[in-house]
Amino acid sequence: MKKRNGTDGSLLASLPWTLAALTFALLPHLQYLPAWIIVSFLACAGGRWLIERQRRRLPPAWLRVTLALSGFIGVFASYESVSGVGPGSALLAVMAALKLLETRQRRDQFVLLFISIFLVMASLLREQYLWSLPFLIAGTMLTITAWLRMSISTDVSIRDTFRTGGRLILYAAPLTLAMWIFFPRIAAPFWSVPIDSGSASSGLNDRMSPGDISSLSLSEAVAFRVSFRGTAPEPRRRYWRGLVLHRFNGRTWTGNEVTPDLRALESIQVRGDPVGYEVTLEPTQQQWIFALDIPYQWSLEKTFMGPQHQLMRAQPVDRRVEYDAVSYLDYRANVDLPRTARTWWYLDLPDDGSNGRTLELAKRMREVAGSDRAFIDDVLAMFREEEFFYTLEPPALGDNPVDRFLFDTRQGFCEHYASAFGVMMRAAGVPSRIVLGYQGGEMNPVSDYMIVRQSDAHAWTEVWLPEEGWLRIDPTAAVAPERIDAGMSSARFGEAGASWGLRAPAQWLYRLGLTWDAVNAKWNGWILGYGPENQTRFMEWLGMDQPSWRKMVLALLATVLALIGGLSFLLMRRYRPPRKDEAARLYRQFVRKVAIRPRDGETPREYAARIAARNAASARDADAIADRYLAARYGPPDAGSLEALRHAVRDFRATRAW
Repeated sequence: MKKRNGTDGSLLASLPWTLAALTFALLPHLQYLPAWIIVSFLACAGGRWLIERQRRRLPPAWLRVTLALSGFIGVFASYESVSGVGPGSALLAVMAALKLLETRQRRDQFVLLFISIFLVMASLLREQYLWSLPFLIAGTMLTITAWLRMSISTDVSIRDTFRTGGRLILYAAPLTLAMWIFFPRIAAPFWSVPIDSGSASSGLNDRMSPGDISSLSLSEAVAFRVSFRGTAPEPRRRYWRGLVLHRFNGRTWTGNEVTPDLRALESIQVRGDPVGYEVTLEPTQQQWIFALDIPYQWSLEKTFMGPQHQLMRAQPVDRRVEYDAVSYLDYRANVDLPRTARTWWYLDLPDDGSNGRTLELAKRMREVAGSDRAFIDDVLAMFREEEFFYTLEPPALGDNPVDRFLFDTRQGFCEHYASAFGVMMRAAGVPSRIVLGYQGGEMNPVSDYMIVRQSDAHAWTEVWLPEEGWLRIDPTAAVAPERIDAGMSSARFGEAGASWGLRAPAQWLYRLGLTWDAVNAKWNGWILGYGPENQTRFMEWLGMDQPSWRKMVLALLATVLALIGGLSFLLMRRYRPPRKDEAARLYRQFVRKVAIRPRDGETPREYAARIAARNAASARDADAIADRYLAARYGPPDAGSLEALRHAVRDFRATRAW
C-alpha cells in the first residue's frame, strides 16, 4: 500500500492551539533571535496551516533534511556556537519550525508542545523579571489548553477547557510553592549568561578615551540599589568607587589590575563615623565591586581590595548579588607612598610629544603657583572661571585630545575634565590617577532605598600630596557643581540639565517609574533573593533548629506527602460515581434465581427463549421479565416500568422454574 504523505484535515481543530502556544513561548526570545529565524518560523507556521486546510502534501523528506542542516549551520554562523542560552533557544525555535513541516498526527503535536514548554523555561535562564511569573503561568496555561483540545471532544467548549487547565495549575501550585520554599538552595547558579553591552551609552568600561565618543546617551538602567542603616550621605559625598586607571598613552587611560593587596587596608587611616549599608548589584559581567569611597568592610565572598583601594571579585558578577559594606567618608590613604610607585605608576606620560601645549601650560602654572596645593587650586579655578562647558554632546577631538579640549573646544563631560586634570597634574610632577565609578544616587520615596543608575556613571581624579596621601579632586564640580550637588537624576528637571542635553520626563511618568522600581526591588529581594541565607533565616522563623539540607529535604518530603494526601482527599470528595442502574441490578437478581448463565452477546429475549426451552412453565414469567427489563432500562424514563420489573423479579420463584 502506498504510504500517505498528505493531510486529511484531522488537525484543523487542534493545530491553531499548538501554533498559538509555540508563538507565545517565542515572544520573550524575539529580541535575541536573528531575523531569519523569526521569518522562518512564521513561514513554516503559516504554510503548515494552509497545508492542513487545503489537504495538501507535506514537504518531502529530502527537503526537510536540507532545511534542518541549513538551520543548524545558520545558528552556528549567527552565534559562532551551538551551546548556551542564546544558541540553544535559537535551535529550539528552528526545531519547532521544521517539526511543523512533518506533523501528521496528534502525537507530533505533543512533541511541539514539549518544545513550547522548553522555550518558556529557556526565557527564565536569561533573567527572572517581575513579568516572568505571569508569563510562565500564561504560557503553561496556553500549552495545557492546547494539550486538552487535542485530547477531548470538539463538543467541549473552550471555556470549559480553560477551566480544566486552570484547575490543574491550581492543583500543582501548592506543590510548586513547597518545592520553592524547602528545596535546599545553593550559593552558585547552575548557569551564567553573558550580557552584551556594546552600545555607546553611559556606564563603565575598563578603559577611558575622552574624545572618542561625540555623543553620550544616558541609560536609565539600574546599576545597583542601596539600603542605608541610618541616614544617607548628602549627594555631594556619594562617590561610589569602582575601578582605578593609572596608565595613559596620550589618549586612553587603562590599568585596572585584578590583584589582591593584603596590606591595602593597612594603608588607610579612617576618621569620623562609619556609614553602613547594603548593596544589591545588578549583573555586570565584570569583576569590580562598588562601594562608597572609601570601603573598609564588606561581606561579599571572593572579594578583595586591590593596591589602589578598589574592590575586586575573583569571578565576574554574572548574577545579581547582595552584600553589606561599611565605608568611611573621611580618610587618608597611602600617606607613605613609595617613590618608585609615584614615578613609574602615577607620573608616567608618553614621550611622543602628544598634548604638548597642555604639558607646557601645566609647567608654567606650577612655577607661578609655588606649591602643589596652590597649583591644584589654580587649575580648578581655571575650569571654574574660564569658558568651559559641561555637555553630553561634545565635539570629537581627534589627535592630541587633551590639547584640543583645553585650548579649542572646551566642551565635555566628566571624562574630559578628569583626564585633562590628571595629565596636567602629572606634567607638573604631582602623582595622579583616574577613578571610575558612580556619583550621586536617587532616593526612592515609595520605598526607603537609593537607586544608582548607569546615568550616574562618573569619573574623577585622585592626586597624591606628601603627608596627606591620596586626595579626591573632582574637576567636574568646578565646571558643573549642579552635577555633583544634586546628582544627574535631579539635574534632569532643572535648567542646568537642559543645557547639558538632558530631557526631563513627565512628573507622573517619573513617579510611575519609581513605583515600578520599588515593586521590582521587592521582587528581587523576596523572590529572586531567596538564596541560602534567606532560606536559612526563613527556616529558623518556621521553627527549624539549625537548618541543614537533610532537615529541609525531610521537611520537603513530609510537606509534599501531606499535600498529595490532601489533594487526593479533595479529588475523592469531588468525584461522584455514576448512579447504579437499578434495572440492571434487578435483572442480575433474576439471573441468579434462574441459575443459568447468559451467553456472551445474548439478548434478554434470547435468554428468555432459552429458559422456556428448558422449562415451559417459566416461559411466560421469563418473557414478562425480559419485556419489563427492556422497557425500564431502554425505554422512556418511567417509574412505573421499574416498579413493575421489581415486582416481577420478586414474584419469580426458582422452584417454579425448575
